[in-house]
Amino acid sequence: MRKLRTRSLSISEARLVLKGHGLATDAVEDVIDDFVRRGYLDDAVLAELLVTSGVERKGQGRVALSRALAQRGIPREVIDAALDELPDDDAERALEFARTKARSMGRLDPDAALRRLVGQLSRRGYGGSVAMNAAKIALREASFGGGVSGVRFVDSD
Repeated sequence: MRKLRTRSLSISEARLVLKGHGLATDAVEDVIDDFVRRGYLDDAVLAELLVTSGVERKGQGRVALSRALAQRGIPREVIDAALDELPDDDAERALEFARTKARSMGRLDPDAALRRLVGQLSRRGYGGSVAMNAAKIALREASFGGGVSGVRFVDSD
């Protein structure tokens, strides 16, 4: 119970905690069943919370979210259901993240900036083409790589 007060656990994590306290397998399963019945453990609810947190606070893509949920011992079908609830906007979220990072890369040469930005997006779980497209657009908008600034001068003649 102390572990559940400090952090939400998946059923798999709770099982490991209980086994770590030397309980017999039958006793562990009885406690798990009781906690599930009482609503203390619910992998679907936990998956939804982790997906929301990963998207809103960490800017993670589907690959990173899936990996994080799997590491917590959440079953594949629960992971898939939680990810299916996400809008299909990985490209938009990647571009939003890339825009915030591109501004700080002004002193780098364009190739280095592109490599770094694609790497950051990849580590956040965005696929190769999504990461590359978002990085190129964001860097171009930040006037790297021969892009133009947003300022235009019009000849008044």
